[in-house]
Amino acid sequence: MRRYPVGYGNQGRARFAVVLLLAGVSVGMIALVASRCEAELTGPGPGDRRVTLSVSTLLQRLHLARRPLDDEMSARCLDNFLKKMDPMKIHFRQSDVDEFNSHRTKIDDEVRRGDVRLAYQIFRRFLARVEERNRMVDQILEMEHDFDVDEEMVSDPDELAYPANRQEAFERWRKRIKYELLLQKADEVELAEAKEKLKRRYRSYAKRMAQTDNDELLEMYLTSMTNGYDPHTTYMSASTLENFEILMRLELDGIGASLQFEDGYTLVHKIVPGGAADKDGRLKVKDRIISVGQGPEGEMVDVVDMKLGDVVKLIRGKRGSIVRLGVVPAGGKKTQIYDITRARIELKDSEARSEIVSGGQKEDGTPFTVGWIDLPSFYMDMAGARLGRPDFKSTTRDVRRILKNFREKQVDAVVVDLRRNGGGSLTEAVNLTGLFIESGPIVQVKGFDGSVEPYEDTDAGIAWTGPLVVVTSKFSASASEIFAGAIQDYQRGLIVGDHATHGKGTVQQLLDLGHQIFRIPNAPKLGALKITIQQFYRPSGDSTQNRGVLTDIELPSLTTHLDVGESDLDYALEFNRVPAVSHKQYGYVNENVLQRVKALSTQRLAKSEDFIKVRDNIRRYKEQKDRKKIELNEEEFLSERAELNADEEEEKKIEELNEPSDEVVKKNFYFDETIAITRDYANLLRQKHLAGRVAQ
Repeated sequence: MRRYPVGYGNQGRARFAVVLLLAGVSVGMIALVASRCEAELTGPGPGDRRVTLSVSTLLQRLHLARRPLDDEMSARCLDNFLKKMDPMKIHFRQSDVDEFNSHRTKIDDEVRRGDVRLAYQIFRRFLARVEERNRMVDQILEMEHDFDVDEEMVSDPDELAYPANRQEAFERWRKRIKYELLLQKADEVELAEAKEKLKRRYRSYAKRMAQTDNDELLEMYLTSMTNGYDPHTTYMSASTLENFEILMRLELDGIGASLQFEDGYTLVHKIVPGGAADKDGRLKVKDRIISVGQGPEGEMVDVVDMKLGDVVKLIRGKRGSIVRLGVVPAGGKKTQIYDITRARIELKDSEARSEIVSGGQKEDGTPFTVGWIDLPSFYMDMAGARLGRPDFKSTTRDVRRILKNFREKQVDAVVVDLRRNGGGSLTEAVNLTGLFIESGPIVQVKGFDGSVEPYEDTDAGIAWTGPLVVVTSKFSASASEIFAGAIQDYQRGLIVGDHATHGKGTVQQLLDLGHQIFRIPNAPKLGALKITIQQFYRPSGDSTQNRGVLTDIELPSLTTHLDVGESDLDYALEFNRVPAVSHKQYGYVNENVLQRVKALSTQRLAKSEDFIKVRDNIRRYKEQKDRKKIELNEEEFLSERAELNADEEEEKKIEELNEPSDEVVKKNFYFDETIAITRDYANLLRQKHLAGRVAQ
């Protein structure tokens, strides 16, 4: 289920032609997706041709790999496009794919002419197959299912061919529906209710797919082509670009609610504290929004089965205006109308937060305190910065204020938590690192011509000179890896967490296509091409690409073993190196200190029941993940789920990272061990006569 905060981004929208950024994975940043509510597949139109020609030209001219748009890229485009629509190979038939394969080496030629008719041909076939499968699902749900028979469902699509005929498709869907019924039974849902729920789910899916419009289809198709170059080169439609800008400036106009889609209904997932809905007080978590009206008397539009992005589009609006929501309260049946005045909403969940936490006692018996910073993204209001606004939103500004407070409160150490930080602004990554070192190169950037340029912190001031621990996960990407890598290379702090970070070591440039095509002020909004133009390297010369930043002290975690890293993505660029640049090494982390802290942590982990359980769960998770089939015998299915549900564990971990709690940090065994490591580390620095260097 994808969740979206509700707001509005048209008023005062920043328009920019070129911005350097490091857009990593989206963990920790709430996705904002919107599209035209009057969705209708009418193209291709003249706008499609302009955009396609521009994307294909820029791609060949500016992409880091300097690859031509050739037959191989054509084949990658087709494979990507089919995978986006039908990843489990349950909709298309083999005959469909054979037909599409006649274009396998022609897409490059078609795209260079601005011709995207194939996208419409394939997608219309997809819609027809979805309707066909829906009728099949209805038939299967009416059948009696034998849950005692021993049979399996292939769960790895790489092990499957597309169904050759209707009979093969029917059998694949029979097992899929049986599996979904078993999932419902495991959740103690009555069989009749489960069947009705699944019937509604698939009908709703078909309706939402039929609402796909030209812009969305073009975005999907062109991104299938650009992803053949690397996973981070994408085409953004105008609405996607708008939402990207909202994420970077961390504010929008709306009601202040996070929504989710579930079986055809838009549910309220979270109310933003201090937002319009929170102040109004009537809208609650788990309420269903079934209609939306504009202003005091506007027509109420039915939003049941509507794409979540389209619902968001209806609810967003200019601050001060009224939106009316038709709401069925959680647990109720009667619809109520809530009129809410839209207001400015700040996306606090994506900005730096802090807390001073107790860390036990120092060796002299006095309290040991830690300043904990939760940093979900490297954000910057790009338009505000470009216009010279004195109060534009900035990661570095916010963290500098937090560190000032920590100094005043005389904390003993600082922890920067990047576990859910998917990246953001390159400028902010460089500037933030500068808060912990005097000056020097933070990252090296190499372009397609092979030239390497260092990006330096030139501010000689240090905002925090004491012990520093950086907590990372496999979801820490891009700008997070620049920060963590530089801290490690400068021997300025200790890196703790998963075995390695995500591994995204590339820089993207955002090109506004309206500006690129028309070269005039107020150009049409045609979206943007986010294109990989550079690769970045640590001061040591190592790239973080594919490999990531290896931790100094690894803590057992399921996230280390999830297939969410750069190396798990198709067509990811390879790891490599450039020569190191001269940089200071502070000596806060050396082999003796590192081995001692690691040994103390290892001793605690060996005695920790919680971490022993984590290791057992990892073992069972890897065993289940390595299987290519799912058991459909009810007794065996439920027995295995009772031990560990690999899919559920993945979802839970991703959910934890995507949906932060109101707490700055969750106080659990993982937190306790991180604090213990931080305390050991600070004590050893004092013993190694570094006390003067870490004193405030």
